[in-house]
Amino acid sequence: MTPIDMPANGIRANETTVPLLPCFSAEETLAFYKSLGFAVTYEQRRPYLYLAFTLSGFDLHFGKAPAGIDPSTEDAGGCLVMVDDVAAYHAAFTAAMRAAHGKVLAKGLPRITRYRPGASRFTLMDPNGNSIVFIRRDEPMELEYGGDKDLPPLRRALDNARIYREFKNDDKAAFRVVTSALRRHGEESPAADRAVAYATLIELAVALGEHERVEPLRSDLEGVAAQLDEGERRLVADELHLADDLETWIAGTAQD
Repeated sequence: MTPIDMPANGIRANETTVPLLPCFSAEETLAFYKSLGFAVTYEQRRPYLYLAFTLSGFDLHFGKAPAGIDPSTEDAGGCLVMVDDVAAYHAAFTAAMRAAHGKVLAKGLPRITRYRPGASRFTLMDPNGNSIVFIRRDEPMELEYGGDKDLPPLRRALDNARIYREFKNDDKAAFRVVTSALRRHGEESPAADRAVAYATLIELAVALGEHERVEPLRSDLEGVAAQLDEGERRLVADELHLADDLETWIAGTAQD
């Protein structure tokens, strides 16, 4: 198909795209977005539902959800928001949630996904099952999904888990991938890789709320720690620090 010749058709390249997302509850949607600092620019209940919000330089609009959509499946609709500083948005929304609810909404609907230092995205899940994904503008366009094939098995699993954790919001899959790789390839893998795997599983267990797994995993990690050099210990300590930070963040007591 031949592209449209914009100048020849009198079209100026000054378009603005505004997502129109499904809404099941006007009250819950208004409460959620207002609590995060969005301004309401339009609110109508009859003769049909229409809500509009704005924050900084972007807008979100909502209309009545079509029949047959279930918010709990979390696939009602979605929007990508490209920003320069992902961490700043995450910190702002986290602070707003604590101010409005006394805690971070980290489970169920609505919620915000966690943010690991250096990550390029996070997601807001609203009460309607819509995902608003904030993405660093310079995030690579192409990602290796499934783990880097040039890595040894355990490192490949850790790379695979990174994709599940940071891009697919699937901590359960990430936990399964690393657990399976440890079981199959742990004995043949360097101690440093096993230690990072255990530390990664500790962080994932905290994220999943499966705290009963944490202490056994810490014991496994301690069994490997004696084989690590100083640099490797620092690497593992950094990963464990992320788990501690996550636990504090979920508890709602972290200072931003």
